[in-house]
Amino acid sequence: MSGFRNGKVIADAPNALKRFLEPGLKRRAGEACEMCGQPIVEQHSHVVNVESRTLMCTCRACYLLFTHSGAAQGKYRAVPDRVLNLNSFRLSTAEWDAMQIPVGMAFFFYNSSMKKITAFYPSLAGATESMVPLEAWDDLVAANPVLRELAPDVEALLIYRRRGEDQFQCFIVPIDACYELTGKVRRYWKGFDGGEEVWREIEEFFSGLRARSRDRNEGSSAVE
Repeated sequence: MSGFRNGKVIADAPNALKRFLEPGLKRRAGEACEMCGQPIVEQHSHVVNVESRTLMCTCRACYLLFTHSGAAQGKYRAVPDRVLNLNSFRLSTAEWDAMQIPVGMAFFFYNSSMKKITAFYPSLAGATESMVPLEAWDDLVAANPVLRELAPDVEALLIYRRRGEDQFQCFIVPIDACYELTGKVRRYWKGFDGGEEVWREIEEFFSGLRARSRDRNEGSSAVE
């Protein structure tokens, strides 16, 4: 998990993202909405500041202000809560290798400021960016049209391949879930192969995703 081929660590991760990346910095109940200052509970919503790529913890009222396209002239976007389990997602080992991701887990989202697909993988240093060849991504979208539904900046394609397995688990998830996973990897990884604790955390994370997800088979109607 600690490879850095074709990647760079996001050393200047915004403060809100660091809550997921640093041990012990998870927001606690009783703290305040970062937009209006009202108290928020532990299970709360998030809004992305598209310009600064900041993930903001918000109360429900502030969150709802940015659920519509074009709100605040597109500067802020509410992070949705849908999770899709892409049961029939088409991805071969060769296609994964073409993505040039050095590990078996990564997330991909459309960065509207940069106008491109961006890939990150969890590493000991946090979220590490990896270049995605445009042709490889276009081929993946052609094989899996569901990817055209990804909401820019706030939803991601999350791919995971267990150690020693060829099969991929693929989901569309809220972007904050990806940073939660990144924080778990950074927090629990030990030694060369991570140790059993981090792999238990990873498996529990994906079990939780499956439990809250809706199954999505290619060709089915879009989920609202």
